[in-house]
Amino acid sequence: MYCTDSLLMTQATTDPRPLYREALAWATELIAGVRRDQLTASTPCTEFDVRALLGHHVAGVEIARIIGEGGDPSAAPTIVTGISDDDFVAAYRSATDRMLPAWTDDRLDAEVTAPWGTVPGRVAIWVYIIETLVHGWDLATATGQPAESRPELAEAVLAVAQHAIPAEPRGGQMPYGPVVTPSAQAGPTEQLANWSGRVSA
Repeated sequence: MYCTDSLLMTQATTDPRPLYREALAWATELIAGVRRDQLTASTPCTEFDVRALLGHHVAGVEIARIIGEGGDPSAAPTIVTGISDDDFVAAYRSATDRMLPAWTDDRLDAEVTAPWGTVPGRVAIWVYIIETLVHGWDLATATGQPAESRPELAEAVLAVAQHAIPAEPRGGQMPYGPVVTPSAQAGPTEQLANWSGRVSA
């Protein structure tokens, strides 16, 4: 699915954990900004409404924990359900607090089992940073919140995504829509979303 060999060559010595923490903190702020009346709104990720997207955010962190702990995430849900409308922030923070300690220094270069195959740990983290920012953009766009993360963060992640997610082919095993040409005004987070097939409003 992902071009992990190319990703590894470009980021072989980079510790992605600080960027992941920053991406998670940004997503936490966005989740906190969601109003209850927005939970049934549609999102740019057409398979999810806002409530399902929030559950997918939590699931992504849970899967990252399983990977970091050396487990097999194949049976883990892609959406965590059963979270009450007022508890998404608490659920996300709790999942994050459990996940981050799993990624010790020795896990960065250890072979881990990700949903798309066996990869070095740092590669798995990079993919989940991409996922966090893209789905953060989805959530921000759906709920009328500022949709740009820190530019330097998004620029670094965009560069990695352009190696990890090829422009072609898309669909099937590469579950992204066609690359969207960014507008002249698009910031780097929006450009990352466009590279992932998201159409800007």
